[in-house]
Amino acid sequence: MTVAAPITQDVMTIPRTLPEGGLMNLVGLTREGMREALIAAGTPERQAKMRVGQVWQWVYHWGVRDFAQMTNLAKDYRTLLAEHFTIQLPEVVTRQVSNDGTRKYLVRIAGGHEVEVVYIPEENRGTLCVSSQVGCTLTCSFCHTGTQKLVRNLTAGEIIGQVMLARDDLGEWPVAGAPKDETRLLSNVVLMGMGEPLYNFENVRDAMKIAMDPEGIALSRRRITLSTSGVVPEIARTAVEIGCQLAVSFHATTDEVRDRLVPINKKWPIAELLDALRDYPGVSNSERITFEYVMLKGVNDTDEDARRLVRLIRGIPAKINLIPFNEWPGAPYHRSDQARIQAFADIIYKAGYASPIRTPRGEDIMAACGQLKSATERVRKSRAQIAAETGVTP
Repeated sequence: MTVAAPITQDVMTIPRTLPEGGLMNLVGLTREGMREALIAAGTPERQAKMRVGQVWQWVYHWGVRDFAQMTNLAKDYRTLLAEHFTIQLPEVVTRQVSNDGTRKYLVRIAGGHEVEVVYIPEENRGTLCVSSQVGCTLTCSFCHTGTQKLVRNLTAGEIIGQVMLARDDLGEWPVAGAPKDETRLLSNVVLMGMGEPLYNFENVRDAMKIAMDPEGIALSRRRITLSTSGVVPEIARTAVEIGCQLAVSFHATTDEVRDRLVPINKKWPIAELLDALRDYPGVSNSERITFEYVMLKGVNDTDEDARRLVRLIRGIPAKINLIPFNEWPGAPYHRSDQARIQAFADIIYKAGYASPIRTPRGEDIMAACGQLKSATERVRKSRAQIAAETGVTP
């Protein structure tokens, strides 16, 4: 398989360091990046691999933020680390808890920008929905996040930092001397928050490699799902360089409708997207691809849409997640009726595909799929304003 050259956008990503004279944040550095940083700070090269392993475990296994607590390091080396580095996470500005237990964090990052992160507790597992950009460039007309302009990419540290701050809130870091507990409150990560992950590929890749590292947070790649709206050239690269599960924001069965719902379809239409997806499971060793399909009343929810969807994905190991549309202020769409969603699901199921209907979570705190938008940008636009911006008639 040929891996395409990286796609670039005219969007800023902040550097790894704080202002001149400040300290370098170790959070978000890959093992190689940490090795180079430690050597530059005065670590003898022959010791660098060992030192990376020690610091890595303190930061990502034990969740330690204070170099003084890294007790298997000599005191003078701890002093050297403190003189050059910091262990810094994004700041939690607000924390809301839904009636169903869903937690939504408003998180402030460098520059004063804010993103939202959502934790969804389920029986025997918990899923964290992580953001990859401030805002979004895709302007999907059914998505609240898409009404916020793209500001910048998140760094790898800001992405993995969302996982770490959620573990802080859940009290999930292990305690030295305590019995080992295999229960995972945060067992899954989905890159389905604000932004298009494949337009910030390198930072997303590095953050997920940190999450998967067996000597740290140690999430299996099968427990990480990256959701894309269809950045076709980066799909093969994702299979090779990350190897996580893949979800696709599909949402329509004709180019005419998908062009309106997911404008990136004008650049990479359905046929081109499906061609890229057919190779993904074999290269990444994923079991199947998840197709996300938001149910919009009178737009994409007919029986013929369901049958056409089955024909389109034939030959691709797949699951179809049907998502009842989550309303937001000024949204130009309405949720399909429950009976219509069930009829749609039945057609897909009878064709041999799993077709779960997602239960909306966290709607009372605007934490459900498609509702994320940072509080500083959450302007309650009228239906007419949104229609003018998206070209969709309310």
